[in-house]
Amino acid sequence: MDSGPEYELCTGGVDYHEIIQCIVSALDAKDPYTAGHSQRVSDMALALLEFLSLDKNEIEKIHIAAHLHDIGKIGIPDSVLNKPDKLSEVEWEAMKKHPRIGADILSKSRHLKELKDIVLYHHERFDGKGYPEGLKGDEIPLGARIIAVCDSIDAMTSDRGYRRAYSLEHCYEEIKKNLGAMYDPVLGNLALMHWDQVTETIRRLEGKLSPQ
Repeated sequence: MDSGPEYELCTGGVDYHEIIQCIVSALDAKDPYTAGHSQRVSDMALALLEFLSLDKNEIEKIHIAAHLHDIGKIGIPDSVLNKPDKLSEVEWEAMKKHPRIGADILSKSRHLKELKDIVLYHHERFDGKGYPEGLKGDEIPLGARIIAVCDSIDAMTSDRGYRRAYSLEHCYEEIKKNLGAMYDPVLGNLALMHWDQVTETIRRLEGKLSPQ
């Protein structure tokens, strides 16, 4: 009897996160910014998932997808990934291909192909102005909407070649300001309500404190 990919993700004694971390390490070596990013986004997604009434399989699917959300960057040229300045329009269009590359990679795995839409759509915006397909609202998979919030938190609080990291206080206000635009307002509000828990992985590493 075929147990299906969901069953295989959550049972059988296989530590998928250990295997996935090995895969993500290849990306970490290629892109200094990505080093640790996927793990932190995965940690934040899991923290946020604790406040949603989802079954174990769905939680694990989203948790694993969060760990793999940027795997498509392995197909982006080093000159684009590692550019210290802001990207040109042509370079930005190249960078925007990474969700589709990632989804294509996952589609080749019997165990992980069910995660491809989460990875494909994690840069969509709630208002329909994201990429790659301009999906809007609930058209965007739940996992992708969760990753969008967590990905932004880590991106804002990380140093980039062209700017210093923003504070968690600034990040909190940016998430709040963009509810219903960039972010699902329900999920974004949930992250703000449980800010300390969601951002614990960042505060633990960098000693940052959440707004009071």
